[in-house]
Amino acid sequence: MTTTAFDDHERSRWAGRAAAYDRSLAALCAHPAPSLLDAANVGAGTRVLDAGTGSGTVARLASARGATVVAVDAEPSMVELARSRVPSAEEVRLAALPRLPFSSGSFDAAVANFVINHVGDPLAAIGELRRVVRPGGRIAVTIWPDPPPEAQSLWGEVFDAAGVDRPTSVPRVDAERDFPRTPEGFAGLLDAAGLVDVRCDTITWAHRTDPEAWWGGPANGISRPGLLMETQPAAMIVRIRAAYNELTAPYRDPDGLLARPTAALLASASVP
Repeated sequence: MTTTAFDDHERSRWAGRAAAYDRSLAALCAHPAPSLLDAANVGAGTRVLDAGTGSGTVARLASARGATVVAVDAEPSMVELARSRVPSAEEVRLAALPRLPFSSGSFDAAVANFVINHVGDPLAAIGELRRVVRPGGRIAVTIWPDPPPEAQSLWGEVFDAAGVDRPTSVPRVDAERDFPRTPEGFAGLLDAAGLVDVRCDTITWAHRTDPEAWWGGPANGISRPGLLMETQPAAMIVRIRAAYNELTAPYRDPDGLLARPTAALLASASVP
């Protein structure tokens, strides 16, 4: 299922972490789901593939619209969770981009919510989505932009305040396979895959969450901050937590929820 060192790294990072993801970052990733399905023209009678379903948020919403849903994920714990969350799905199975176990033209639409961030060959991944969607069908995908928005960049501020030494190198997509994480760069990726009527929109919102949930993601090894957190000694974790509490205090609502601006890129296109 893996094709690059980055893919191997991503598989190892998410192994067994479905529950931790569901408690922390799932709500953040859920926000663009309605817009993602709108961009793919998913409605009653649409046969749609949800690639990288995670905890099943997009698949469940598509099913509620009356679509026929097939969902896949590369992580077994995610597949198990999504199966329990979306019993109406036609199928939820283990599979990963850029190799999907479906015939060409099997779907009316394909969506991938924050999945392209986690694959080692983004163009091949988009090309595979194109392959499994019929001519005239729609593809819609989301990614996090770079530079990161305020909600995500908070962790850099926390680590700087705590005095955490950053690693000199972290696993990344090979330069020759990467693309600019900008509206123009993301649209260019879909264009390079041979899709048509390409557009890319920026979605902005304020993410409101329990501060413990936001802390719990990296504290349980989720995302790049989690990779850094799990290598720290106990004394440094105490310092990181103190910095987190101090830096998030100004952004807490009267009800105690943490609110920070964030953004996502939503690109969509048609299959010629």
